[in-house]
Amino acid sequence: MDLDVVFLGTSGSAPTAKRATSATLIRRGGDRILIDCGEGTQRQLLRSDVGLIDLEEIFLTHFHADHYLGLPGMLKTFALRGREVPLTLYGPSGLRDLLAALRRVFGNLTYPVETVEIGPGDVLARGDYEIRAFAVDHRTQALGYLIAEATRPGRFDVATADTLGVPPGRERGALQRGESVTLTSGEIVHPEQVLGVERPARSIALTGDTAPAATVVAAAEGVDLLVHEATFCGDELPRARETGHSTAGQAAVVAREAGVKMLALTHVSSRYFGREAGDEARQLFANTVVPADFDIIEIPYSERGEPTLVHRGARPRRSPTDTPAPGA
Repeated sequence: MDLDVVFLGTSGSAPTAKRATSATLIRRGGDRILIDCGEGTQRQLLRSDVGLIDLEEIFLTHFHADHYLGLPGMLKTFALRGREVPLTLYGPSGLRDLLAALRRVFGNLTYPVETVEIGPGDVLARGDYEIRAFAVDHRTQALGYLIAEATRPGRFDVATADTLGVPPGRERGALQRGESVTLTSGEIVHPEQVLGVERPARSIALTGDTAPAATVVAAAEGVDLLVHEATFCGDELPRARETGHSTAGQAAVVAREAGVKMLALTHVSSRYFGREAGDEARQLFANTVVPADFDIIEIPYSERGEPTLVHRGARPRRSPTDTPAPGA
């Protein structure tokens, strides 16, 4: 099953000519999970190959304007399209009050919107994966989110199953699901007899805005990808401390202590181009990237490789036969 992260907005606090404000889309199979919805997120989706899909869940990390100002416009656009599918918003305490205030902007909707206020330690089950909220250290109530898959069963040993007399079909399927089966002979075969060692799952931690925090290190331990803010570089360390943000170097230390596979830096201040943040972080954590808007990070199963940054991977690919419209 495919798992990737689409970076729709990577700027800190205010948009720039090349970076929109905070918005990150997680795609896992057919599921689409939007983390934060900064100004212009719906247009970023339309400019990407994702499109403005009828998202069913949006998670807000906190209620600073650059993380939610895109929400009213998106909700209204959904209504103008006649949407009927319910939408659920998740976020820290105060989410209901925020939505009540925003209703003055977007008015009546054609579909129900549910608000679910959550806190650190809350877990949302999604079948074979979970979304866990964890504490961060910002100037206001704020959360990070961990998307964690369940550990996968080991590989099915066909030769051993043949030797044990397990017939193809239903019985083998049950064993792969972790269920014991009884053969026609009366013999019971247990999953551990035909399954190898459990295979590691995949996981992604996204911090939102935060100063470096032990809670982030604990939540992100061993994840495939840590998406951590890096609003400033080391030259602005006092400013980072004052505003509850992180420098690129501090984010790298968090990644190193957590033992993550890849660090992606976002929420980059407009005073930097991104290269500076990457150079600073890589001195402390080598596998650091600084995604631009519309970049993708693909996360394969561990036996298939490491997380990979795909530059502009979410931009529509123009056919060689496409030609610009007159005047374009």
